[in-house]
Amino acid sequence: MTATESPDAAPEHTPDPAPRRALSFDGAAAQYAAARPGYPAALFDAVEELAGLPLHGARTLDVGAGTGISTRRLHDRGARVVAVEPGPGMAAELRRSLPCVPLVRGDGNSLPFAPASADLITYAQSYHWTDRDRSTPEALRVLRPGGALALWWNVSDHTVPWVAGQDTRLRDFFRDETGAEDESAHGAPALTRGLLPELAFVHRRIPWTRRVPLATHLDNLGSHSAFLVLGKEPTRRFLADEREHLARLFPDGTVEEAYVVDLSVAVR
Repeated sequence: MTATESPDAAPEHTPDPAPRRALSFDGAAAQYAAARPGYPAALFDAVEELAGLPLHGARTLDVGAGTGISTRRLHDRGARVVAVEPGPGMAAELRRSLPCVPLVRGDGNSLPFAPASADLITYAQSYHWTDRDRSTPEALRVLRPGGALALWWNVSDHTVPWVAGQDTRLRDFFRDETGAEDESAHGAPALTRGLLPELAFVHRRIPWTRRVPLATHLDNLGSHSAFLVLGKEPTRRFLADEREHLARLFPDGTVEEAYVVDLSVAVR
């Protein structure tokens, strides 16, 4: 498990994600919206470049939109974006914060949209929750010829020593609590390997950082599915220990989280 953004990432192929874990975010939607990182402007520049289309005016489906973190950025760039989200709690948080953006309850395995109706389909932190054998043909069905499928994940930057150290503590903790290591991120290239030959993905990695209060960093950690399904007491215990550890590393109370956005784009 990586330190701050990939406890939710699935192994290379997850044909049937566990519903309990996939929908575990519903009970923590407000925490998720407040603590999870966003995405740098350079990501959306790269999406435009690799997709070969401007976001402004693009008919866009943001699938697995959650609380709307990526939806908001797409909307701000001028995309004609529709959020697609299966979880009632996450959808309610998205509707509260983005009342101007159309919201459809659904998921990538069965998109409730007409064929060739989208210029761009995006999955931010969510493609690994789908059945790739269903969601990939669905994307091809809904994309217009020349449209693009863009998948991305924030992955913790393990070239940063404190991030690598936290990753080790997370792995040890979940091994002790569950008897096995939690799923770890394989990255966008691995998750897109072996998909339909019509999709030739181009990959790009975009480093970025954000500075947040220690409490926000811990809330970010606690909003991940691995903790949400674990239970309150072991989660509380880990986060309390982690608070003490990080308080020594960041005595001013501000944590600089380091990420690499792992982006894959394919044009239909």
